[in-house]
Amino acid sequence: MRKLLAILFIAALVFGAWWIFFKDKSHNDGPKQQPLKVGKHSGEFNKSVGAVVTEYLSLKEAFVNADTAKIKAQEKKLIAAIDSIKIDELKKDTTGIFQSAQLLIGDIISNANAILKETDITEMRQDFRMVSENLFPLLKTIHYEGVKLYWQNCPMAFGEGKDASWLSNTEEIINPYLGKNHPEYKGTMLHCGEIKDTIQ
Repeated sequence: MRKLLAILFIAALVFGAWWIFFKDKSHNDGPKQQPLKVGKHSGEFNKSVGAVVTEYLSLKEAFVNADTAKIKAQEKKLIAAIDSIKIDELKKDTTGIFQSAQLLIGDIISNANAILKETDITEMRQDFRMVSENLFPLLKTIHYEGVKLYWQNCPMAFGEGKDASWLSNTEEIINPYLGKNHPEYKGTMLHCGEIKDTIQ
C-alpha cells in the first residue's frame, strides 16, 4: 500500500511540474506575431516616390497659406521629384502599369508647369487641383508603399457645387483651396471638407 501511495505521489509531482513549466509556457494568450510585409518595389523606387509625396505636401501647405512665391518655388521641387521617380522599375510589370504611370506623370508635370506661369492664386489652385487629381491615381496605380495618405474633398472649393480634392498625411482637414488667406472667406473655411479615401 505504501508503495502504491509513493508511486501516486511521485506521479502527481511529475504532472504538476509539467503543468507549471511546460503547459503554461506553450499557451500564450498574447497577440500572434504577424509575418513581415514584403514590399512590391525596391527601396530606391519607394524613396523616389516618397520624395514626390513630401514635395507635394509642402506645396499643399503653401496653398493653404496662399504664399505664391513659396508655391512657385515648391512647384519646381515637385517637378524635379516627379522627374526623378525610378519609373523604369515598373517596366517589368506586364499589366500596363508602366504606361499608365507615364501618362499620369506627364499630366502632373504639365499642370505643375502651368502653375509656374500663373500669377492669379485662383488659377494656380485650379492647376493644383489637376496635379492632385493625377497624383492620386498615380499612387494607386503604382501601389504606393509609403506613409498613409488621405484623399480629402471640399464640395465648394471654387464656389457652390465646384468641388476639388487633395492629398494629406493627416486626417485633419486643412483646405488648400479656401486656405488661411482666402479673399472672400479669410480663414473661416479652412477646415471645410471630408475624407473620401485613403492610400496605405
